[in-house]
Amino acid sequence: MISFVPFALVLGAQATRKGIDGAVVPMMTALNFGGGSEFAAVELWTSPPHVALIVAITLLINSRHILMGAVLSPYLRTLPRHRALSALFFMCDESWAMGLADARKRSDRFSVPYYLGVSLGLYFTWVSFTAAGAVLGPVIGDPTTLGLDMAFPAVFLVMLRGMWKGPVAARSWAVSLFAAVGTYLMVPGAWYVVSGALAGVVAAYLLRERVR
Repeated sequence: MISFVPFALVLGAQATRKGIDGAVVPMMTALNFGGGSEFAAVELWTSPPHVALIVAITLLINSRHILMGAVLSPYLRTLPRHRALSALFFMCDESWAMGLADARKRSDRFSVPYYLGVSLGLYFTWVSFTAAGAVLGPVIGDPTTLGLDMAFPAVFLVMLRGMWKGPVAARSWAVSLFAAVGTYLMVPGAWYVVSGALAGVVAAYLLRERVR
């Protein structure tokens, strides 16, 4: 939750610098709850906004949740549909990774209360501090000059460290990384998210026997 604070403030401050009304910022983060897509939406914001473009990029970046939801589906299958959908709504990269890490510690028994506790804590932290960033935006100025934007990649590096199983299992990560970087350099837009995810899935499938 503490790690969410810096880049939530950055997002809120950047949104107000782009001319987005401060009251709209927590509404956006509460309904979407996807940090990467929200940063992209703010970056693309104009007056009037290009709604179709923003929606398309948001869908593209959030497409990684399809794979994340597929990984969680065996654990949520026993829940009533409304509870499973609620759990998936509050899913983010961090709660997904922490929920799976906790399941490994419990001999592959997934704890829904633990997962929801993490998810709800992160959700309310994110919404609250993006709203605070919108209010404090004029005071903060350009948040990148303070280095607060480094918090976003730092969190993901810590997540990767927690999921590390050795160099053999991490080969699919390398494939995903090179595919994403190559696409980012050659193709405009957020297609690098999809290409990186798909390349990683294919590599993990092809290397599955060697990992075992």
